[in-house]
Amino acid sequence: MIDEKDTAPAEKDGKYEFMIHYSGRELSCTVVKEQDKFNVCIDDNITAELTLQQDGTLVQTAGNDLPDSAVDYIKKRILG
Repeated sequence: MIDEKDTAPAEKDGKYEFMIHYSGRELSCTVVKEQDKFNVCIDDNITAELTLQQDGTLVQTAGNDLPDSAVDYIKKRILG
């Protein structure tokens, strides 16, 4: 993960790895955050792109359909 002092003005940019509950299983999830884009890869076969809106909401803009609960969990893990 990139040190926060090196990411201004794009706070919290970098690569994140954690487990996510998806389709009744715990799967590995990798998220690469660059500015307002989140590139998501779950279990090396589910990919999606999420975009952080001006109002703070995170919406899916490409890739496999993710449930709202997964998008909310990713937002909480990355942005707090």
